[in-house]
Amino acid sequence: MTFQITLQPAARQFDVARDEPILAAAIRQGIGLPYGCRDGACGSCKSRLLEGRVIHGAHQLKALTPAEESEGFILTCCATPQTDCVVEARSVPGAGEHPVLKMPTRLLSLERPAPDVAVLKLQLPANQQLQYRAGQYIEFILRDGARRSYSMANAPELLGSPPAIELHIRHMPGGVFTDHVFGAMQPREILRMEGPFGSFFLREDSDKPIVLLASGTGFAPIKAIVQHMQARGITRPAVLYWGARRRADLYQHAWCEEAAAAMPQLRYVPVLSEATPDDAWSGRTGFVHQAVMADLPDLSGHEVYACGAPVMVDAAQRDFVARCGLPAEAFFADAFTSEADKHGPG
Repeated sequence: MTFQITLQPAARQFDVARDEPILAAAIRQGIGLPYGCRDGACGSCKSRLLEGRVIHGAHQLKALTPAEESEGFILTCCATPQTDCVVEARSVPGAGEHPVLKMPTRLLSLERPAPDVAVLKLQLPANQQLQYRAGQYIEFILRDGARRSYSMANAPELLGSPPAIELHIRHMPGGVFTDHVFGAMQPREILRMEGPFGSFFLREDSDKPIVLLASGTGFAPIKAIVQHMQARGITRPAVLYWGARRRADLYQHAWCEEAAAAMPQLRYVPVLSEATPDDAWSGRTGFVHQAVMADLPDLSGHEVYACGAPVMVDAAQRDFVARCGLPAEAFFADAFTSEADKHGPG
């Protein structure tokens, strides 16, 4: 038995098998529904059910509250339809999505620009062409079948020769994968990955000014978007806010300064939340999303692209919409949800 899902306003339709989550069926059929963790933890796939009935699998209350569920919201990553359904999904980008591929990659280089950050460059196989949008991510497939997600930090126009993707990985002590990256990973090691995934990329049919908002290694997909804008000659005004705890955490600060110097339409605003005298910091301090609000109290004509810790992304979305007039549909986000986050309380 299958059910039919109709997405509005795109008027796209696809089938979902019995007991299959809506999102899994959409990905299988090349439909670009928004999503993040695919585990019911981040809320990135939250959509409104206009018609029909679904049953939700396990999910965290912070991703979908009972009040939101009563108002008709669903998490497509863990909602299985019980009838044909109509779902509102205003950010569905439509046709032209790139195919999802599984492929091996070889470690070309590993640098440590900060004590807890590794920058990996991974060579792509010559016989498979990975196509993606700047801002999307891949998933490593570990030996036990578990997956870990990381955003490409270079635009597809800048894969280089041999073609390689750049990833920024923060060390999560006790994490199976990041402990390996920061400990036992060997030169030329082979890793298995799948991608691209995600609906976090620049909407190029708009001419609105852009706010690029990052915290920590959430800078990676933002860097790819900046590179893409430069490569494609996109001249929309943009400002990059990068929030970190200490000066050392701005691990590619010089790159941001150089990009802003090379792109007249781009400004760069670094913000430290825990600056100390040792940082010798004369720049902005505090929470990065509050720096945006101080500079741009009226966001009604902007688009915001945010990536980083879920607490930052959630606060930015809430405050920008409620206090700065940002249209809810003009906030695009990719929250980093660690394994600890996924299995934490509600």
